[in-house]
Amino acid sequence: MKKVILTIALGVASLITFAQKPSPELLNPTNHSLVLIDHEGQMAFATHSIPMNELRDNTGLVAGASKIFKIPTVVTTVAEKSFSGPVFPEILEFYPNTAEFIDRTTMNTWEDVNAYKAITGKGKKKIVMAGLWTSVCVVGPVMSALNDGYDVYVITDASGDVTKEAHDQAITRMVQAGAKPMTSIQYLLELQRDWARQDTYKAVNDLVVKYAGSYGIGIQYSREMLKH
Repeated sequence: MKKVILTIALGVASLITFAQKPSPELLNPTNHSLVLIDHEGQMAFATHSIPMNELRDNTGLVAGASKIFKIPTVVTTVAEKSFSGPVFPEILEFYPNTAEFIDRTTMNTWEDVNAYKAITGKGKKKIVMAGLWTSVCVVGPVMSALNDGYDVYVITDASGDVTKEAHDQAITRMVQAGAKPMTSIQYLLELQRDWARQDTYKAVNDLVVKYAGSYGIGIQYSREMLKH
């Protein structure tokens, strides 16, 4: 009887242990790098797959999350001084040192020597990407990184294109090749994962209040009305 009870206890313990182990597919603050690609004025002017206010807010969520959780991040631009212009204010808020941005002439970030070295030099096999436009400046490095054996995630709502069709087909193409789609708020909450993590709790909620629309309004309301 004691052996039976011991066997059952060990079985339950093993199940509990198994249930507590997160999937290696999930992102955490130490297992990936982030690449923000061409979130610039000229690229935004023709972007119609998502309302611009939503794109900017979503980009703010992603940039803010990367700063809160200290994610190795590369910000890259294309022809910044001669054509595309400065990056979104929502990126500059968290990454104000524009001297660290990598400017390119290539549409495919992966084909630029400096950008390639910066990204691969982070030493992460998982890479998260977002940018403008989805069908050109995101597809290129995503497909190239996949071909080189990287595990690639694409933040779909922090990316955009000239039409919804162009954006959707680009996402389909990347997913078919093995990329993993996710959203900006999903990215933030996947990194937080547990509300008992007090080191980042307030910063995450402050970011949500600023950039997460009705979700943020809900947090603002609860803080004031429930004194949470």
